[in-house]
Amino acid sequence: MSDHIALFEKFGTSFNNNEIIFKEGEEGTQMYIIQEGSVRISRIIGTTEHIIDILKKGDFFGEIAIVSKIKRTATATAIGDVQLLAFNREGFIQMIEKNAKIALNIIDKLCKRLEHANLQIKRLVKKDIKSLIAMNLYYIIQSKGVDINNLNYDRTIDNIAKNMEVPVGLVKEKFIDFEKDSVITISDSKIIINNIDKLKE
Repeated sequence: MSDHIALFEKFGTSFNNNEIIFKEGEEGTQMYIIQEGSVRISRIIGTTEHIIDILKKGDFFGEIAIVSKIKRTATATAIGDVQLLAFNREGFIQMIEKNAKIALNIIDKLCKRLEHANLQIKRLVKKDIKSLIAMNLYYIIQSKGVDINNLNYDRTIDNIAKNMEVPVGLVKEKFIDFEKDSVITISDSKIIINNIDKLKE
C-alpha cells in the first residue's frame, strides 16, 4: 500500500461541488491538504462575499485555526469533487514530526502566502484598482468549468464590480485597458483571454 493511499485511508475526507467545508466565524479543529480538486477561499466584507484565493492540489488551508486556536477567518467551499486530508492539531504535529519534507513544504507555502499578502496590501495602499480587477478576473478563469474563450462580458463585469464594491463603469474602463494591452479580446458580448501569464503578472 502506497503512502498516499495509507494517508487517505487514515485522514481522508471528500466533499461535493459547492459543498461548504467550513464557514467564516466557526470554531476550527482541523486543517486540510488538497489531494484532488480545488477549493475556493472567501470572506464576507460588508454584505458581499469576496474571493480571496482558489487553492488546488497540494495546497493546504485551515491551519490558522489549529495553530493559533482562533475562529475561522474565511469560508472554504469545494469547487467540483474534492478529496482532502484532514488533520487535527495532534495529527498535524505528528505528520510534520515524521516527514521533514512536508514540514518544509508547509513553511515554504506559508512564506509565499505572506509575500502574496504583503503584495496585496501594497496594492491596496496604492489603490491599484487595475491590478485588483485583474486579480479578480484571474480568479474567475481559474474556477473549474470556466471556458476562458467564452466568458460572458456583462456577467463577468457585474460579478467583479459587486465583488470589489466598485462601479461597473470603472471595471469596464479597466477591461478596455486590458484589451489595449492584448491581455483580452472583447467580441460579441464575450471575453476571450489572450494571455493568462500577462494577466497573472
